[in-house]
Amino acid sequence: MGKYLGPVCRLCRREGVKLYLKGEKCYSPKCPLVLRKRPPGELPKKIKSSLSEYGLRFREKQKLKRLYFVSERQLRRFLEIARSEGGVIGDNLISLLERRLDNVVYRAGFARSRREARMLVSHKHLKVNGHYVNIPSYLVEEGDKIEFVLDNQELLENAKAKKDKVPQWLKVDTDAKTIEVLRLPKGEDLKLDIPINMLYIIEYYSR
Repeated sequence: MGKYLGPVCRLCRREGVKLYLKGEKCYSPKCPLVLRKRPPGELPKKIKSSLSEYGLRFREKQKLKRLYFVSERQLRRFLEIARSEGGVIGDNLISLLERRLDNVVYRAGFARSRREARMLVSHKHLKVNGHYVNIPSYLVEEGDKIEFVLDNQELLENAKAKKDKVPQWLKVDTDAKTIEVLRLPKGEDLKLDIPINMLYIIEYYSR
């Protein structure tokens, strides 16, 4: 997500929803969003101020950007590609974000968060079609085979535990430590982890 190096739990508190950036901690009672629901840096207020039309669209854009842990530049680039593909722009954009290599590793269960998956890819712990890839934004294609080359028992156990939650467009073999892209994500595969108004995001970038 660009150069942001601060505590990621502040991002969840800022958006008011869980972005699942800390793996198992997000599901535990220790989640800062559960303990401190107010946005970071703000004192409790008796009257909650409402957002402007611009503010509503900006916050939706920030939620999507932080959910997939991408930079502003990357999100703009994916939106341009989504527009050029034809069809529903919002669905195209989510499909592109889902096809990112770091997201595929996360969806397959070989990482506990997209943030961790990004680190695994950057450190060359994965091969795509037999070649090392260290670009988290690499877009997988139908038929691609991804191999997890790191011998980490904890992550392998996590993949086995989440095998039933793997999306249908991916096939995971935890014994061989491989992921196969059966098809490109579409339809139900594009359901987000949190509710986000995609129309607001498209309107934000169209202003």
